[in-house]
Amino acid sequence: QVQLTESGGGLAQSGGSLKLSCAASMRTFSTYTMAWFRRQAPGEEQEFVAAITWNGGMTHYADSVKGRFTISRDSAVSTGYLLMNNLKPEDTAYYYCAARPYTIITTRPQHYNSWGQGTQVSVSS
Repeated sequence: QVQLTESGGGLAQSGGSLKLSCAASMRTFSTYTMAWFRRQAPGEEQEFVAAITWNGGMTHYADSVKGRFTISRDSAVSTGYLLMNNLKPEDTAYYYCAARPYTIITTRPQHYNSWGQGTQVSVSS
């Protein structure tokens, strides 16, 4: 497993932007598929947001964020990113980054074995 630490959450206005970062503890993170999930309320299931393959060659987005969010990664610094533009109040959630040591993207949280502690994103209307 790899240790993941998110940062960059906070408060934004509707239509604004935030950029989340996910720093990994291992250089081998560069071989992992990385994803972002969110949970909008305690007890709810984690919702898939976006994922990226180890080399950045393939990305996948939830329909709710397609065209607004961009996932990326910089393997040189073992860090992944989620740029969130045109934020909406319904994007308010706790955001988690996750990683799995396989090359195939999956949207199911149970397929990821490394998780960060999460960061809060709040969007006001």
